[in-house]
Amino acid sequence: MSKKDIYESPDYYLADELLSEEHKLIRASVRDWVKKEVSPIIEDYAQRAEFPKHLIKGLGEIGAFGPTIPVEYGGAGLDYMAYGIIMQEIERGDSGIRSTASVQGSLVMYPIYAYGSEEQKQKYLPKLATGELMGCFGLTEPDQGSDPGGMTTNFKDAGDHYVLNGAKMWISNSPFADIAIVWAKNEAGKIHGLIVERGMEGFTTPETHNKWSLRASSTGELVFDNVKIPKENLLPNVSGLKGPLGCLNQARYGIAWGALGAAMDCYDTALRYSKERKQFGKAIGGFQLQQKKLAEMITEITKGQLLVWRLGTLKNENRATPAQISMSKRNSVETALNIARDARQMLGGMGITGEYPIMRHMMNLESVVTYEGTHDIHLLITGMDVTGLEAFK
Repeated sequence: MSKKDIYESPDYYLADELLSEEHKLIRASVRDWVKKEVSPIIEDYAQRAEFPKHLIKGLGEIGAFGPTIPVEYGGAGLDYMAYGIIMQEIERGDSGIRSTASVQGSLVMYPIYAYGSEEQKQKYLPKLATGELMGCFGLTEPDQGSDPGGMTTNFKDAGDHYVLNGAKMWISNSPFADIAIVWAKNEAGKIHGLIVERGMEGFTTPETHNKWSLRASSTGELVFDNVKIPKENLLPNVSGLKGPLGCLNQARYGIAWGALGAAMDCYDTALRYSKERKQFGKAIGGFQLQQKKLAEMITEITKGQLLVWRLGTLKNENRATPAQISMSKRNSVETALNIARDARQMLGGMGITGEYPIMRHMMNLESVVTYEGTHDIHLLITGMDVTGLEAFK
């Protein structure tokens, strides 16, 4: 039986005063939706390793798909602070559901909007915004993760169309996606984006099973066996790695906010439990070691809240650098993982059960710490930024 979601977000430094009334209204709307639609069912879907497809329509209705995309293309026309807040509230519910929204908005709608033709924008964006069409993003390959420039997926000019061959791996949404934004090399070795549609002959999307993480998210592969791609499906306004990396910056920004949502849910759960659980004649929240854990949790959450707020301000002013986004993504995920582990200990044996969300968050975060740039790679991005020296090679 599902428990009532009584989550209250922590705001130790009164960071809410930094938000506009519109931002608070958006947050309240998304939070109410998560409490009503996600929290009651998410543990069951995670246990069964099944993506709750019925949530897609609601995600579209709350503006979770491409919230910063202009209204004329079906988006909500919101700013980046609103985008971050939406991702934070959804990931407070579950990282896998936020992943679905992140992929749709940052990795499918954004490249079509930023790099696509007017015809492509008109054809795809309005339907992607509502969830009538769902998309995925093909960059990572079986042998190429942190070094996407080494990709082997390729396409050749065949006159009136292109022929695409190769494979992508660890692709969120792929098993049910209607379109895929696929990055591949042309005959000259230059990377371009292609819109691949389900139903194209030779295009398959095998599902990935036996995951212990993101169990309520659908993950799979993209396999291309001489797939004929119409030439009008090439994204015309970008070439090279800056195309996919520009998309990843959008997604990483959302994760910086989102992972803090998972951290806040674990903290709120542990704080509430510490006041209710009694040992040795008193609530465990009255013991020094438990207070130490809670004090450190709220300190790190507060630091993270201020970091993402400042990042959102810079993003709205078009001044946020990729390195700044990397720092915030890495900090938020590390914060969330540490808080999830401490919170799990505070709940003892109950912490590993589905009666509480902590173990699910912890397992999910083990994926979030790796995807959209691994924890180590983001560290090296900061290192390169401050020294001017590249340590990748």
